[in-house]
Amino acid sequence: MSTSVSQQLARIGKSVSINGEISGDEDVYVDGQINGSIQLKGYSLSVGPEGRVHANISAKNISVSGSLEGNLQISERTEMRKTAVVTGDVQTRRIAIEEGAYFKGKLEILTESKAQPNAVPVAAAASAAPSHAVSSPESAK
Repeated sequence: MSTSVSQQLARIGKSVSINGEISGDEDVYVDGQINGSIQLKGYSLSVGPEGRVHANISAKNISVSGSLEGNLQISERTEMRKTAVVTGDVQTRRIAIEEGAYFKGKLEILTESKAQPNAVPVAAAASAAPSHAVSSPESAK
């Protein structure tokens, strides 16, 4: 059995609704409703297709198939599946957004050194063209 399969997994089922702060030292799968905050430093959060999360989240990895509203601070990888509806700002090292997913917010890709994060506007994420500042004669005074 691989180590990823043998890790503990907390499952929040479809009929479960939680209001408050969730923190833990294991991976969490949500198919229910959560309102509050989620702190899983070093662990992963999966929001299933029935999951409805309204929370600020800090985790190692996140995979979203359901609905999520809140700001994400993800130290490694963010994945938005085709059924995902995500509203909020995202800070992450790596991101994958499947065709069909909905995302509204600011995306910030963190560098390996964490010294200078690179802000990437979502609309311009696919563009490699550099932007140049334009100054007017008024601003030179």
